[in-house]
Amino acid sequence: MQLNAFFPTRDIGTDPAKIRDWAQAAEDLGYGCIEVPDHVFGATARDGWTPLYNETDPFHETFTTMAFLAAVTKTVTLSSGVLILPQRQTGVVAKQAAEVDLLSGGRLRLGIGVGWNHVEYAGLGEDWSTRGARQAEQVEVLRRLWCEELVSHKGRFHDLEEVNIVPRPVQRPIPIWFGGSSDAVIRRAARIGDGWMPIVPPEAAGEKLDRLRGHLAEFGRDAADFGLEGWLRMNAPDPQAWAAAADG
Repeated sequence: MQLNAFFPTRDIGTDPAKIRDWAQAAEDLGYGCIEVPDHVFGATARDGWTPLYNETDPFHETFTTMAFLAAVTKTVTLSSGVLILPQRQTGVVAKQAAEVDLLSGGRLRLGIGVGWNHVEYAGLGEDWSTRGARQAEQVEVLRRLWCEELVSHKGRFHDLEEVNIVPRPVQRPIPIWFGGSSDAVIRRAARIGDGWMPIVPPEAAGEKLDRLRGHLAEFGRDAADFGLEGWLRMNAPDPQAWAAAADG
């Protein structure tokens, strides 16, 4: 079993030396991966909706933080945990991820999710209602941008003609792991993901794992080649409500 360290973005503060020391301590203690969470905007409660994180919670920018961690560590894997992919431009994410992977010597794992904050989507000019379908197409485009010399792609959300990412990453492609625990996300992870990294309450973990194994078998994938990592959230909201909030 491999243990990972979650970057304490809300608590660590803004001292670069403290961030460096924390990351190096995690590496020295033998953690396999450092996971950096993601939010662009905080938001206030409104119209009966209360955010899980609000305008008082600090979040270090995910890719910048991982690039800094790459410079102050040597061997530990770096992962977004998780990047809210559909609220971002795919080409920009491809470029940022490629650079972090390059500067870290191929130590990046891209953890992605669809998020729960519709206010953040609106503030970034992206459509909350299509986030699941957009995420699936983004994964295809990301992998092509990381691996191909020139990419042309015409889909529902992307229209690319002979574009590329240079310099390209060390890993081609960078591993993509899915966060989230809704049925739609589990199925999408089994179909096109390299791994799954959910946050689930203990009482729901067995059922979710069985569902994952069933979908992997459905898509003809070997469970032994599929990455798995999870948090057991001891004081989670109602499992159905949590899943619905992160559905796509």
